[in-house]
Amino acid sequence: MTLLSRITGMMRELLIASLFGASALTDAFNVAFRIPNLFRRLFAEGAFSQAFVPVLASTLTEKGQKDTEKLISEVALVLVAVLLGTSFIGVLAAPVLVWLMASGLDQNEQSMQLAVQMTRFMFPYIAFMSLVALAAGVLNTWRKFAVPAATPVLLNVSMIFFAYLGAPWFERMGLPSIYALVLGVMVGGVLQLTAQLWALKRLGLLPRIWGLPGGCLRALGHAWASEGTTKILRLMGPSLLGVSVAQLSLLINTQIASHMVTGSVSWLSYADRLMEFPTALLGVALGVVLTPQLSQAKASQDLAHYSALLDWGLKWVFILTLPCSLALLLFSTPVVSVLYHYGAFKPEDVEQTRLALMGYAFGLMGLVAIKVLAPGFYASQDTKTPVRIALGVLVLTQLMNLLWVPLFAHAGLALSIGIGALFNAALLWYFLKRSGRYTPQPGWGKLVVQGAVASCLMGAFLFWANGHWNWTELREHLVLRIALLALILCIGAVIYLGTLWVLGLRLRALLTPQQ
Repeated sequence: MTLLSRITGMMRELLIASLFGASALTDAFNVAFRIPNLFRRLFAEGAFSQAFVPVLASTLTEKGQKDTEKLISEVALVLVAVLLGTSFIGVLAAPVLVWLMASGLDQNEQSMQLAVQMTRFMFPYIAFMSLVALAAGVLNTWRKFAVPAATPVLLNVSMIFFAYLGAPWFERMGLPSIYALVLGVMVGGVLQLTAQLWALKRLGLLPRIWGLPGGCLRALGHAWASEGTTKILRLMGPSLLGVSVAQLSLLINTQIASHMVTGSVSWLSYADRLMEFPTALLGVALGVVLTPQLSQAKASQDLAHYSALLDWGLKWVFILTLPCSLALLLFSTPVVSVLYHYGAFKPEDVEQTRLALMGYAFGLMGLVAIKVLAPGFYASQDTKTPVRIALGVLVLTQLMNLLWVPLFAHAGLALSIGIGALFNAALLWYFLKRSGRYTPQPGWGKLVVQGAVASCLMGAFLFWANGHWNWTELREHLVLRIALLALILCIGAVIYLGTLWVLGLRLRALLTPQQ
C-alpha cells in the first residue's frame, strides 16, 4: 500500500512539474503547502503519534479493550478542540507564517501574495491530517496496516484530478491555475479522513466524543484531565521539542532557499519528493509496523523480542537502502529526466533537481534508519534522548550549511540534511546499544560485506548506463526513455539480488525476527 501511495505521489509530482515547471508559482505553492505540513508533522504524525501509539498499546495490553476505547474517545475530543483553535489562528496568521517560512518570496510580490492566500485556504488541512494520525495510530495498534498506508493515495489522486482538469478551468476564470492544487489538497484531506473513520467504524472503534459524560465543556475538561490524556501530553512535551528541531531545520533551509534564484524552493521540493519514495517505502513502512509491536514487547517485558525486532528492522534497512542510495547518487540524471522532464520542466531544472537529489541521497541510509531506531526509544516512552540528539544534529546541520551552501547553492542544503541524518542515526544506534535495549545479533559483519560487494557491482553498471546515453535529449522519445530506464533498473536489481544470492544471503531467512 505504501508502494502504491509513492507511485501515485510520483505521478502527481510528474504532472505538477509538467504543468507548472519550477517557477515563482510553484515556489509559492510549495511554501504554502509546507506550512500546514509543518504543523502536521509537529502535532500529528510527529509528537502526537510518538506519544499516542505507545500509550495506546500499553493500555490495550494492561487494561483491556473497554479502557482503550475510552482513551480513544477522550483523546479524540481533546484533539478536535485543539485543532479547531489552531486552524482559526493559522488562517489569521498566514502572512506572518509565510514570512517566517520564506521571506525571500518578497522578491516577487505576486509570489508572496499567492503564498499567503494558498496558506489560508490549506491551513485547515492540518485538522484533517491530525485526525487521520489518530485513526492510523488506532488501526496500526490493532495491526490493520493497509488502510492507513493506502489513504495517502486518495490525496495524490485528488491532486492529480484537480491539477489536470481544474488548472484550465481556473485559467479561464482569470485565476492562477496553481489554485487547482489547493482544491485538490483540501478534497484529498476530507477523503483520507473519511476512509480512516470508515475503517474505525467497521472495527467498532469509532471515537464517541459526544458520548462522554457531562456536557460538551465538562466532557472536554474531564477528557483533558484523564490519566491517559495526561500521560500522552506529558510524553508529547519532549517529543514536540524533538520534532520541532527537525522541522526548524526544514524551515531554516526553506528560508535560505527562498533568497536564492527563482526555482530553488521547487528544485529542493522535487528532489525531496523523490527521496520520500524510498524513505516512506522502507523507513516509514518499517516504523509503522515496528512501533506498536515494540510497545507491546516493552509492556510485556519481553526484552529479547524487543531487541530482535530492532535488529530485524535494521537489517532490512541496510539491505534495501544501500543500493537505493547508490543508485540515486550514480543514476540521478536518468531518474530525474524520465520522471520530470516534460512540458514546462526545462533541462536546467533537470540539472538543478539532480544536484539536490544527490545531496539527499548521500544521507538516505540515515534518513531511513531513523524511522526504525527512533521507535526504539518511543516504545520505551523515552522521548528525551532523541530530542538531545536532534538538537545536536540541528546545530551540526546549520554549521554545514555555512560550508556547503556557498559551494553548492541549494544542493548544499540537501547535502547538509543528508549528512546530518547519518549522524542522527549513528547516535540513536549508539545510545540504544549502550542502554541495553538493543544488542546486535551475530552475522552483521558478513551481511555488510555481502551488501557492499553487491552494491559495488550494481553501482558500476548504473554508472556506465548514466553516461552512455544523453537522457535529456531522449525527451522526444518518450516510450523509449521510459522503457530504457525500467530495463536498466531491473538489470541493476538482478545484479544486486543475484550477487547477494551467490554470496550466500537468503532473504527468506530474514522475513521474521530471530531471537
